[in-house]
Amino acid sequence: MNAETALVVIDVQPGVVGEAYRRDEVLANIQLLLERARNSGTPVIYVQHTDPAMQPGTPWWQIHPTVAPREGEPAIQKKSPDAFHETRLQEVLTARGIKRLIITGAQTQMCVDTTTRRAVASGYDVLLVSDAHTTDDSETLPRNKSSPSTTKPSTASGQESTEYACNQPAKSISPRSGSPGGQYVSVRR
Repeated sequence: MNAETALVVIDVQPGVVGEAYRRDEVLANIQLLLERARNSGTPVIYVQHTDPAMQPGTPWWQIHPTVAPREGEPAIQKKSPDAFHETRLQEVLTARGIKRLIITGAQTQMCVDTTTRRAVASGYDVLLVSDAHTTDDSETLPRNKSSPSTTKPSTASGQESTEYACNQPAKSISPRSGSPGGQYVSVRR
């Protein structure tokens, strides 16, 4: 990881991940990525969903305690699946000189997918961590179908996604692709 990279943790809140597929495994993988990001000086940015069922200050709205932000790590508030839409996310990324995003969180088929696609379309180099995002049951994606083999996103450039193991030194998860696009990584193989 490097200064131009940020780890983005999307909607890891009790009201979103309470019944999520492999929740504990995904939370552990996000914890591992947080540890590596913090140890390498990589910025961590949280995204937090708000809606009528998850109002600010309520237990369902808080970031899950196992992956809670530390002082100085921003939490971007959003009201739509797109973390860029009518939020401060673009402003925060630009101010920090961020060009590459490592994306984790929930829900795979909604906020993770929408934010990942928007980031790629906005010119960011994007890594979606295959075993650090999850969902619960829905009509669009049953929770047991949110495995890496069924959620690999296509990229704006059409490049084939590549998996990288993140259980090696932090530098091993930030290969440069040469042009903006998306890649797919895994915390553990």
